Amino acid sequence: MMNALGLSVAATSTGSPFHDVCCYGAGIAGNIFALVLFISPLPTFKRIVRNGSTEQFSAMPYIYSLLNCLICLWYGLPFVSYGVVLVATVNSIGALFQLAYTATFIAFADAKNRVKVSSLLVMVFGVFALIVYVSLALFDHQTRQLFVGYLSVASLIFMFASPLSIINLVIRTKSVEYMPFYLSLSMFLMSVSFFAYGVLLHDFFIYIPNGIGTVLGVIQLVLYGYFRKGSREDSLPLLVTHT
Repeated sequence: MMNALGLSVAATSTGSPFHDVCCYGAGIAGNIFALVLFISPLPTFKRIVRNGSTEQFSAMPYIYSLLNCLICLWYGLPFVSYGVVLVATVNSIGALFQLAYTATFIAFADAKNRVKVSSLLVMVFGVFALIVYVSLALFDHQTRQLFVGYLSVASLIFMFASPLSIINLVIRTKSVEYMPFYLSLSMFLMSVSFFAYGVLLHDFFIYIPNGIGTVLGVIQLVLYGYFRKGSREDSLPLLVTHT
């Protein structure tokens, strides 16, 4: 571990037991809160299976999330970074969930969408394979961490389009109907946990995107508190998923 710009690998231990406990505690907490986000689409896919149709749902969020999880998984492996195994665990679980969701979508989609989504899925694995090959074949370990790290940051920032669109919707409609409280809270807690994990490891590529995620999470929670009065969300269970 040398600096906060990701110019060298992170160390797993600083010699301080308290630091190590805090570091692993933050990472494990981030994994737990991320699991809540990963299972949040289950009601949507229960509906798809029950109705035998994907209706008007889109597979794109799961395709994008799969690619993001694969890139971040690669960053968390020792081939790229040392000492960030909890990044690898959370993204390996996330990749399995997104793959399962995408496969379910393909199974129940009409012929046109089935071909489209299947092609995109092949492209995702093709892009990921190319990233792995290029990072291993062309770069030494330190440069590889920079290359994959910047890709992971770009991928995560791209994923922020979803919470930004939800924030915009809440402001326009003055309603939190489509912004479930526990989902927003989980995103905030996950981002805070991995922000702390990245700071404790001095890993720029972990704490910068999760710092942005923390800010977006705070905005969502503030908007929830401001607009929840008079919203249909008041008459519904808090733990709901927009389907």
